[in-house]
Amino acid sequence: MPRSSLSPRIMLATKRMCTHDHLHGIRQSGRTRRSGSPGIANMAITIYGVCVVTFMMVMYSLERRDHRFILAFAVACLLSSVYGFLSGAWPFGGVEAIWSVVAVRRYRSGVPAT
Repeated sequence: MPRSSLSPRIMLATKRMCTHDHLHGIRQSGRTRRSGSPGIANMAITIYGVCVVTFMMVMYSLERRDHRFILAFAVACLLSSVYGFLSGAWPFGGVEAIWSVVAVRRYRSGVPAT
């Protein structure tokens, strides 16, 4: 296919794909960031995830002590679900949302953890 028959958009996209910045970095808000270094937002999401999952595990381990810890576990699962969706792990986010619903139902029924 002769070069002149390509649309200007295709030519521009091809030119961008072949540039050094595109091959070695990720364009974000006008700046190029190396793909290997996490940004501040990614680090904040990771710290949030560590805190939330730790909280969830602690609440799970305390469920037998008091009925209210089941509700706290449900909240922690919901927060973990948010983390899953923010981090791009949507299957994790979906499963945690389901666990949150299960925990709320268990709290409402008054059934203690076994």
